[in-house]
Amino acid sequence: MTPTIPAPTTAERIRSACSRAGAALLAIERRDPVPTPVHHLLPDGSFAIALPVGAARAASGSQALLELTDYAPLPLREPVRSLVWVRGRLVSVPGAAVTALLDRIATEHPNPALLQVETPRSAPADGGDARYALLRLEIASVVVTDSTGAEPVSVSDLLAARPDPFCAIEASLLWHLDTVHNDVLARLVSKLPAPLRRGKVRPLGLDRYGMRFRIEGTDGDRDVRLPFHRPVDDMPGLSQAFRLLMGCPFVNGLRARR
Repeated sequence: MTPTIPAPTTAERIRSACSRAGAALLAIERRDPVPTPVHHLLPDGSFAIALPVGAARAASGSQALLELTDYAPLPLREPVRSLVWVRGRLVSVPGAAVTALLDRIATEHPNPALLQVETPRSAPADGGDARYALLRLEIASVVVTDSTGAEPVSVSDLLAARPDPFCAIEASLLWHLDTVHNDVLARLVSKLPAPLRRGKVRPLGLDRYGMRFRIEGTDGDRDVRLPFHRPVDDMPGLSQAFRLLMGCPFVNGLRARR
C-alpha cells in the first residue's frame, strides 16, 4: 500500500485559492463572462459578488458560474495551479444590508474594490468612476481541478475549512527562497526521489504540510510534494520544518563548537 502523504484537504485548498485569487470571472447564463473584483465566502454558505452596476441589474435570479484561478507565484511553463468553479444562483442584496455586509467583508479581507460598491448613501458616480453592485451567489456546487484531476466539495466542508496559515505570504516566501537561498532550495530538491528530478525543478507551492515542486520535463510536467515531518502553523515552526528537511544538526537548539 502506498503511504499517504500529508496534504491540505480539498476544502482547505479551495479556501486558500479563494483567498489568493485576485479578480475572478463570473459567467452568467446567456451573457458574456464578467470580471468580478470581490468574491467572498459568507457564513451562510453563499459568495458575495461585486458586479458592474449595469450587469448586476439584469443578473439577479440568473444561474451563474464563478471561476477563480490560482496562479503559481513563480514563472512556470504552465502558470495555473488550479481552477475553482462555483455554480449557483445570483440574488440581490437588499440595499439596507449592503453597508453591513461590506463591513464584514472588509474586516476579513480588505479589498480596495469594496469602496466602489454602491450603498444607499453612495455619492453619484462621476463619468470615470466604475461602480459595482453587491449580489450573493447561492452555491449549488463547488469543484476544484488541478494536475491531479477534478474533485467536488460540499458547502459544509468548505465552511468548516480555513485557508492555509501561509497562503497570504506564500508568494513572497517562495520568491525569497528562489532568489536569495538557492543553496537551501538545492538541498530541498535533493530530497526528492532521483527519478522525479529528471527535468527542470521549480518551487510550485508552500503550505503547512510541506512544499510542492513542479518538474518541467521533455515529456510534460509533473508535480511532487515534499512533506514536512509534521504540519506547522507559524514562522518559527516553518523555519524548523525546513531545517529538519535539510538535516540541519542545530534544529533542536544545539550549539556549534567554538
